Amino acid sequence: MKARWLTILATGILLAGLQQSTAQQSRISGIAHIAYRASDLNKEIAFFQKLGFEQAFANSSPDGKVTESFIKVNDQQFIEVYPPGAGSDQLGWMHVCYESADLNALYAALEAHGLKPSPVRKAGAGNLLTVIKDPEGRVTEFTQYMPGSRHTVDHGKHLGEHRVSELMVGFELPVPDLAVARKFYVSGLGFEARDSRNGLRFTLPGAPDIRIQIRATGADPKPATLFRISDVAVAAKQLQAAGLNVTQERNRLVVNDPDGNMFVFVAPRAQ
Repeated sequence: MKARWLTILATGILLAGLQQSTAQQSRISGIAHIAYRASDLNKEIAFFQKLGFEQAFANSSPDGKVTESFIKVNDQQFIEVYPPGAGSDQLGWMHVCYESADLNALYAALEAHGLKPSPVRKAGAGNLLTVIKDPEGRVTEFTQYMPGSRHTVDHGKHLGEHRVSELMVGFELPVPDLAVARKFYVSGLGFEARDSRNGLRFTLPGAPDIRIQIRATGADPKPATLFRISDVAVAAKQLQAAGLNVTQERNRLVVNDPDGNMFVFVAPRAQ
């Protein structure tokens, strides 16, 4: 009888742990934006226009200079582009921001896992925001879209008719230590990991469209942002017609922005 109760207790603890993990995962519903710092803001905006993505809105300084451009992928996803900053500000891929439907609950989960998120606050565009640092010191943001925010009131607008993709699925990121990265994404953020040919691939059951590929730092140290396409040939034709140099790698198309950053368009593999 005692052994039976111990088995029941152990099962209950296991189920509670699984429920807690699932609850944490479900609080991340997708990728809200990925941010870049560009050497020339106007050239970068023109590059995204060639991909069919429109600028939804922008922030400006008191003297009228644009300090941040919001390029729209779909109603829930944006690419934020910043102009050159101080000398120490590195150009290129800056950070990822995940969307959550309940940011306060996600904040509590992150804090419970020792990630030290910043206090939840309302950001300039009107959405809730909290921030942590990844193991390499890069910013990782989490946001909750709020009624009346600039993002929310833009729903249904600035959806380019000729977008080469309508979904940003994730990113590829080089890191110096795969074991440390696994702990951060799995134990910290609640992702599931599996080994891949080039490192680790992370997915999230509550957000099946997310795809994060982490690879060891090597010959190509630059991150890449990933988009989904349905047809490689159609997308390649569209990109080439826009005057972009396209490299095809099986079911992937790669283009580079004016600063050499990689943007990868991935089609499902044929069964």
